[in-house]
Amino acid sequence: MKSDRIKFPAGFWAGLQRVGIDPYDVARKARLPLTILAESAVVTTAQYYKIWQAYSDLIGDTAIGIIKLATAFETTQYPPTVLATYHARDYRDALNRMARYKRLCPPESLHIVEEGERCTIELEWMHSEEPVPPVLVGITLAFLLELGRRGTGKPLTALSVEFSHSMGDVATLKAYFGCPIRTGATANRLTLHRSDLDRPFLSYNKELLEILTPVLDRSLEEQGSRSIAEMVKWILKRSLSGGHLDIRAVAKELGMSDRTLQRRLTDECTTFKKLLTQARHEKAREYLADPTLDIKEVAFLLGYEDQNSFYRAFRMWEGDTPSNWRFEYVESN
Repeated sequence: MKSDRIKFPAGFWAGLQRVGIDPYDVARKARLPLTILAESAVVTTAQYYKIWQAYSDLIGDTAIGIIKLATAFETTQYPPTVLATYHARDYRDALNRMARYKRLCPPESLHIVEEGERCTIELEWMHSEEPVPPVLVGITLAFLLELGRRGTGKPLTALSVEFSHSMGDVATLKAYFGCPIRTGATANRLTLHRSDLDRPFLSYNKELLEILTPVLDRSLEEQGSRSIAEMVKWILKRSLSGGHLDIRAVAKELGMSDRTLQRRLTDECTTFKKLLTQARHEKAREYLADPTLDIKEVAFLLGYEDQNSFYRAFRMWEGDTPSNWRFEYVESN
């Protein structure tokens, strides 16, 4: 199961600059803090979508934005998950690795089916209450073909491409993919010539894969071992300032019913209410450690309707007032 935490590779921002888009303009257009441009920045799915939509708005035409960026990424700036696909043995190995390692980060999943002379790759989205920007759908499918072209050194073409939304200048997409483009489809799919999957990669690097594969596989195992309670608490911390928090909304984000979530939390000897209290307590200490935030603002950021409710809760947690706790924290640091 995926958590709603996405780290942009540094190559993304460099790619934007190569197509003439200033990353600062994207952040401003998306109405997000400039801290998202930092190398270690982690964003939520909603923020991730806003960034892609901002890029699309700035570039103008969706199709042109897709092709420009798909071809602008330099292989030297691929993150480890993509490097492990670029240096695969052949195109099939690369695609299977891509589907496997997608689970480590972005909110999309790849479903690959080989049948007859066709290989169909369908995109599925997690945490997708927010509408997925068409430019992100397009670039994800375009990059799968770009990967095959770069790895094999051949000008591979697709059999067909289907998009569920309008994609701008379809002629641009047709020229890039080398096949018919269909919009308004029931799903987003890239269909390849199955015979192309057997093509060896010129970029195959056995030694590098022997280093990368165990590290990435271990990360997958660690992600799978994260408890439901940890994920719930992370979602709560991220959503506190939004006000009303209920188990149904969190369960939906985790892709399960509220009853299932309650059962899973009971199995881990905790409750939604306990996790909400812990999330507020931990974030309260974090916010109070920042002297630029006044107490009233901290109460708001924690989702309290009034300052007095926050005061009562904090006294129960720490046996002291927020202002006294802050004073002692500052004195001791």
